[in-house]
Formats: sequence, C-alpha cells, structure tokens
Amino acid sequence: MNDGPAYGLTRRPVSATAIALCASAGSAAANPFDAFAAHCFSPFLTADRAAEVLPARHDFYDLNPFSDAAPSPASTPVTPGTDRRCEVTLDGDHGDAAAGTVVEALAAEGITRDTALPATHEDAALPGTTLLAARFLNPARIAVVHTGTRPGPNGTETFLNVERLTPEASAEAAR
Repeated sequence: MNDGPAYGLTRRPVSATAIALCASAGSAAANPFDAFAAHCFSPFLTADRAAEVLPARHDFYDLNPFSDAAPSPASTPVTPGTDRRCEVTLDGDHGDAAAGTVVEALAAEGITRDTALPATHEDAALPGTTLLAARFLNPARIAVVHTGTRPGPNGTETFLNVERLTPEASAEAAR
C-alpha cells in the first residue's frame, strides 16, 4: 500500500472543478460533498433519513443503530466486520476533493485519533484511492474512511465512504 499515493489523513488540495461543483449545488442533497460531511458521520442517520438528505447515488445500512431506530438492512454486500456503511458517489474525477471533504468532516466531528487499518480493509485500496484510513469514533469503536475514484455507470465516478466496525472487529483492530 506504500507504493501509490499517500493514504493517510492529510489535507488535500481541492480542484477548481470540485469547488465549482460544490458552489453550484443549492442543497446538501444536491451537493454530494456537503451531504456526506453533514450526515454520514451521524450515528443517528437512518435509511429513511439517508434517502431524504443524501444524493440519489448513495449506499447506506446500519445493522446496529446507536438510537432506538430500527436497523436499516443492507442492499449491497456487507463488508465483513462492519455494521454500518454510508457511501456517496458522483460522476467525475474529484478524488482529491473527496479526501479533503472527509478530512475536514472528521476534524469537525472531533474524530481525530488514528489507528491502523483493520485486517478487513488492508487490501481495500483501489488504483484511484485518495484516502484510506481508520479512526476511533470513541474509545471502543473504529471507523474506516475511504475516498477516491473508480469506474462507474457513466465513466469515472468519485466515492466517499465510511464504514463502522462492529464492537468485536473494533476490539480486534485496537489490539
């Protein structure tokens, strides 16, 4: 994983295209970067709320909600060792802007303690990865954030992803 771009949590330059994309969007749901930053780190996001506030192209599940909300079932395969995913995708190559958005959102939420990637995500890096890192959400839970570009339905797409590890996987990764 050290042969490609730096995957650590560092501030990335934001392209003029990404700035224009963000500036042209009127609402958080219309702006994938703002929607991800505003909602994907919230432990109270539900599938119904995700459908309201995230762009049409998103993937969300929460099998073990922190609130009294019902679990949100997965419509895509669950990454082993995780119980929650929030991912937003958009057309185009905006990987550096996606990484910058995630770094800023983590800092805004006070999620600042780094940890090693869990075994379930050690090989998750794609050729277009701009950020892949793990952080403690609290002393007992870890999340993995992943941004970059990949082939999508309309050509290159950018993705912003956060997956919360289960309590057992968090404990294993924290060792």
